[in-house]
Parts: sequence; structure tokens; C-alpha cells
Amino acid sequence: MCCFDNPNAFLTELFHSAVDAADPAKIITDYLPIAPKGRTIVIGAGKASSQMGKAFEEAWEKEHETALEGVIVTRYDYACECENFEVLEAAHPVPDEAGLIGAQRLMDAVSGLTEDDLVVALISGGGSALLPSPPKGLTLADEIAVNEALLASGAPISAMNTVRKHVSNIKGGRLAQAAYPAKVVSLLVSDIPGDHPQFIASGPTVADAGTREDALAILSQYDMQLPMAVMAHINSDAANAPLPDDERLAHAEHHIFASASKSLEAAQEVAQEAGIEAYILSDAIEGEAREAARTQAAIAKEILLRDRPFKKPVLLLSGGETTVTLKHKGKGGRNTEFLLSFAIEIAGEKSIHVLCADTDGIDGSEDNAGAFVNGMTASLMRSHGVDPVVYLQNNDAWTAFEKIGALFIPGPTGTNVNDFRAILIGE
Repeated sequence: MCCFDNPNAFLTELFHSAVDAADPAKIITDYLPIAPKGRTIVIGAGKASSQMGKAFEEAWEKEHETALEGVIVTRYDYACECENFEVLEAAHPVPDEAGLIGAQRLMDAVSGLTEDDLVVALISGGGSALLPSPPKGLTLADEIAVNEALLASGAPISAMNTVRKHVSNIKGGRLAQAAYPAKVVSLLVSDIPGDHPQFIASGPTVADAGTREDALAILSQYDMQLPMAVMAHINSDAANAPLPDDERLAHAEHHIFASASKSLEAAQEVAQEAGIEAYILSDAIEGEAREAARTQAAIAKEILLRDRPFKKPVLLLSGGETTVTLKHKGKGGRNTEFLLSFAIEIAGEKSIHVLCADTDGIDGSEDNAGAFVNGMTASLMRSHGVDPVVYLQNNDAWTAFEKIGALFIPGPTGTNVNDFRAILIGE
């Protein structure tokens, strides 16, 4: 079959079809709100926010004559030029001073509005780190410490964002609260397993029912050690975030217009058109990356050996956001960690080919989105002096794949619907 002649090219095609299905320029038109009597303020935060802003202003100008204004905060090197909005860049995944300034600019942009005004919030994954806004008595260093502890904890993204919103002046619905009495319409690109809007970028415009008691329970469960000032804050009433029934959020609405589910369905369609049966295992896989890899590798080998639960040739697709509990300071992200574990498990199985990548184009802190793996990957690494087991133990998956030239580097994609995993199993 043609896709097995060049499996990496086929897997790359699937990745790009998934990304295209979440391209704001192609789908945001269907979600334009009605123009208000007063001003229209656009605010944005996240890795895809400036691309969302560009798509929104182009669609708006075709439908409405009213002017737009606003501020957008995105990750360094992710910005695209917008005619009507100021686009600021800040650090991700660890916040910096530029993010602190950006968060304040967003709060300033929605202050002093009236009930005749409209706020459009363009929110995507990555907004949590891009919008540091420590409460009174805390500093940027405190918020950075919280973020670093969360990233190293192995906690799922929903748990991380429950903690984050209780150590912030902007998250957990507070940005929408600040815009009252203006109407707030949030257009969301979901990178959250299950597409829960309140967890996307820690929900700056969407409140949820999580409490500071929930945050404290998460800190205890994952044995996270935070600065004393942070713990004192979370233990105080000052940490309480607005709840969904807050009257200042009564005029807020939200719409998820791109998600992992839709992207996986697009890749599934491409595979089936190529003559390969494709199945979506889940769009919400969480847990430790290396453990998730072992489970999916076991399924792949079962198919290869016994044609169950699916007959080969077949493609298995999945999404979600796994986590990595950092025990060493190697290079990589959750996708390369998943892949290195997977490579170890399928060593010698020549008919299995895998691509895992972050749909925003960056996995962790390096320049790759993910990497390619097949049954020969582990032995190829060893021939280059890399013991995959040792590198996995050291959380150094990026280095292992870099040494054999197997990194996948598409560059920033302009969207972010979390991880894309494709496992191609042949005869």
C-alpha cells in the first residue's frame, strides 16, 4: 500500500490534516457575534490567539462596518500581524515579565465598559503561562514557582488549572468579571481533554465551580511544595474565584470552535480515503506519558500478532494531554517521552510506524513538535551510542531523537488542540 512505501510522509499528511481542521481562518466565520451598539473590544491569550485575531478581524470586516480594537498576548515567535489589535509576546511555559505586562493590558482593555459594549475573547491553550497576574502580596517569582511545580508534578491539566486560577487576578473568570457590564463572548480553541471551557487557559473568561479547597487537595495529592506566601494566599478568602452563578458573568457566553475531536476526525477521513481503516481511541487521554505509551504499544502489538481488537492494516488515532513527572533535567516534552517509551516497547516490530506531535508545533521547550518512531528506532539509537532506557529514565527524549535525526519540526502552526498521536500498523 502506498502509505507504507513512505509511512513518515503519510503520518505527516495526517498531522497537517488535523491541524487544518483547527485553522481559525477556515472556521471562525461561523461564530461571529452580533455587532453591539457601542465598542467592540477584542482580547486574546494563547499560542493560537494572534492567528485567531487575524482570522476574526478579516471575517468581521466582511460582515460588519463597526470598528474593532483590542490587545492579544501570544507566545514568543508565534505572533502574526493584526490590523486592529496590538499583539504582545510573552514566555511559555514559564511566565515572564512580558506576560505580567500583557495580563495587565488585557485587564485595562476591558475596564470602564458599558452594557452597550461587546468584549470578544479569543482564547487558546498556553494562556495560563502567558497571563501571569499574581494577587496582592505575591510576586511574579511566586507565580513562576507555582508554574514550575505544576509542570513537574505529573498532574493533569485540569488539576493544574484549578490551582492556577486560585493564584491569579485574571484567571478563573476574573477577566470577564472585570468587563462587566459589557457582554463577553469567548471563542475558544480547546486543548483540554473533554473540552471543558473553564480549563482552557485556566478560564480567564469562564468561571467554574472549583474552590480553593479543591486546589489545596490537589497540592496535597501531588505533594507539591509552594512558597509560604502562596500557601498563605490559597488558605485565605482572597483566593476565592467567582463561581458560575456570579451575576457579573450573567452576560458571558462561550463557544468552542476547534477541538481535538474534530481534528482527529479529519485525520481519520484522510486515512480512510487512502484505503486504511482508522479508529479514534480517545481524544482525551491523560496520565503519565511513558505509561500511556506502554498501553498503546501493547494494543499495537496485539493487532500485529492476533488482529484484535482491530484487523491490520489499521491506523490508531488519539489525542489529549499526557504529563511527565520530571525526575531529571533532560530535554523534551510529553510527546517525545511518549515516543521513546513506545520505541522501547515495539523494538524489532518492523510493521509499526508512529508520529506523536503537539498540534501547536512545539513539544515542551525545544523547537520540535514531536518525532517519528518505528520498530527499528531503539536499535538505531543504540547504534548511535544512545541507550533508550537510560535516556527515558533521565527525561531526555529530545536528545535521543535528535541524535538519530527523527525529530518532527513543522514550526508553529497557528492553532493548538493538544496532542496528535497516529499509530500505523501494517501486515
